[in-house]
Amino acid sequence: MQNPRDVLTPETLHMLQRIAVTGSFAAAARDMGLVPSALTYRVRQVEEALDVLLFDRSARQARPTEAGTELLREGGRLLAEIDAVAHRVRRVATGWEPEFTVATDGVIARVPFMELVEQFLEPAPPTRLRVREEILTGTIEAIDSGRADVAIGVLEQLAAHSHVQVRPLGELAFVYAVAPFHPLAGARQPVEDRVIWQHRAIAVADSAVAAGAGMTVGLLGGQDVLTVSSMDAKLDAQLRGLGSGFLPEPLARPHLQAGRLVALPLARPPRILRMGYAWREGGTVPAAADPVAGPPGHGPGQGRALRWWLDRLSSPVTRDALLGGCLPQLPADGPEPAHG
Repeated sequence: MQNPRDVLTPETLHMLQRIAVTGSFAAAARDMGLVPSALTYRVRQVEEALDVLLFDRSARQARPTEAGTELLREGGRLLAEIDAVAHRVRRVATGWEPEFTVATDGVIARVPFMELVEQFLEPAPPTRLRVREEILTGTIEAIDSGRADVAIGVLEQLAAHSHVQVRPLGELAFVYAVAPFHPLAGARQPVEDRVIWQHRAIAVADSAVAAGAGMTVGLLGGQDVLTVSSMDAKLDAQLRGLGSGFLPEPLARPHLQAGRLVALPLARPPRILRMGYAWREGGTVPAAADPVAGPPGHGPGQGRALRWWLDRLSSPVTRDALLGGCLPQLPADGPEPAHG
């Protein structure tokens, strides 16, 4: 008996599909330029190798059995995957990466980012795109570890690595917000840290996986903390009155306007962060666009997917949209970063 791997070739799977479509061995043989006896022999080889009956021959038409239907379904999937692999290999030869991963910090505006994803996928590139959300040092760690090819929303002061290229994304303002029924909403303003300390804070856990790499900033020592895994979960917790904390102003804005959140003026300085985008690459990059080097960020050995993302991120309009719109100018000596 032959091994199933020897008989389940792409040609055989195509032959079985033709029999199912035409409804007879004779018609399929004509389509494929075979004599009926040769086609019948090949079908029997497959049936013997699998020890199943693939077609019911009792009727005038060759109808797939239950086992035959399953083989046709899986065979169709395999043939489609073979075509896709061949397509990707041909396109990769032109400079496209087989797979490309974009990491975004939870503060990045979701709608404009997904619009970028849609634009990237619209011409059906051969690159498989992966998107992952990170928090704080997890964003730059994704670049350092090779888990991501581009990171959007890194804190510039965390990206001081010689092998990591960083460009400014913009400035992001945060507001300290609570639900209108939260006790802090009625506190004397500006609210001091000693008052905030008496109430639970909502914080997003740093997504860094390396031991000791995570940040725990923006919280008061000894304060009760509810830690969540995403900025969306943090927003939801604060809308429910489970605690207080800083939120990106663009994320909080519609809820502040609708009265679902209240922004509290604090005794401490306002929080405005310098954000950037980063990618890992050896060598230097051009400081400005020129006919030879291309747009800033282009370097030798870059794949076309990386160049596509760097081209889009070089646009001030795109960078501004990813941070949620126009924001206040950052003072020369801004406050320390935190997502707490």
